[in-house]
Amino acid sequence: MPGIIITGRGGAGKTTIASNLGVYFTREEGLDTVVIDGDLFLPKLAFHFGIYNPVVNLHSILKDPKANPFSAVYRDPKTGVYIVPGSSNIYDVLHLDPRNMARVVSEYRRRYNMTIVDSPVGIPFDTLSTFNLVEYQLIVLELERSPIYSFKRMLENELIKLKALGEEFGLKVGVVINKVREARGDLDEVMDFIEDVVKVPVLGIISFDSNVPLASNYGTPVLAKFPRTQASRDLLELGENLATWTLGKKHHKKSKWSEYGHSIMEIIHRVIHWS
Repeated sequence: MPGIIITGRGGAGKTTIASNLGVYFTREEGLDTVVIDGDLFLPKLAFHFGIYNPVVNLHSILKDPKANPFSAVYRDPKTGVYIVPGSSNIYDVLHLDPRNMARVVSEYRRRYNMTIVDSPVGIPFDTLSTFNLVEYQLIVLELERSPIYSFKRMLENELIKLKALGEEFGLKVGVVINKVREARGDLDEVMDFIEDVVKVPVLGIISFDSNVPLASNYGTPVLAKFPRTQASRDLLELGENLATWTLGKKHHKKSKWSEYGHSIMEIIHRVIHWS
C-alpha cells in the first residue's frame, strides 16, 4: 500500500497536513493509517493528537535496535489514526542515528495500509533514508509570507529543490498550497507557474482558517474536530485527490477554489496524467 512523505519549509503546515491526511485515510477510505513524526529534532506531531511526553517514542526505538517498533505506536481513540510520536527531550536527540529510520519505517509499512511520514523542515536530511521506502512526496507551500513580486523566486528556491530531491528517489511529486486567504489575487498565476513551469500538479488548496490552530489546542486535527469548517472541506478535497493519485479512486466534488484555474474534475485529470 502507498507511502507518502510530507515536505516543506518551516511554518508551512506540514504537520497539520500530515495529521489531517491521517484522519482522512482512516475515516473516509477505511485504511489502517500510520503517521510518523520524522522530524527528529523538532517533533510536533504528538501535540496534534493530544499526546504529551510519550514514554516510548520514535527516538527510543531508534536508539535501541532490539526494541519493538510497534511499542512506539499509539492509536488515537478519537480518530482511529495510528501515530508514532517523537520525543521533545533534547537529550533523546543526542547520539541518535537517523539511518535507523529506514529499518523502523519499513516495519510500519508492512503492517499498515497507508504510511505518512512528516519530515523535517527544508531539505529533510534526517529522513532521506525513508525516501527509498515511499512512492509519493507531497510538498506543502505557504505563500502568505512571500511578497507577490518574489513568489517565483521563493518557489524556485523551495519547490524546485524539493521536487528534484523526490525525483532523485523516483517519487511522484505533488503540491498542496496551504493557508490561502480569499483576498490573495495571484493564485491563478501561482498555480500556472507551479503546473506549467515547474511541472508539478497542485493537489489541493487549503484556506487560512483560525479553527485549525484551535483544533490543535484541543489535541484533535481540524478535520475531526471541526469537520464543517472551510479548511476541513479543503482538506477533505485534498484527501480525495490524493486517493485518486495513490489508490486510483475517483471523487466528484466541487471546491470553492474551482474558480481559480480548474474544476475538481480537471484537477483529477491532471493527477492521473502526472501519475
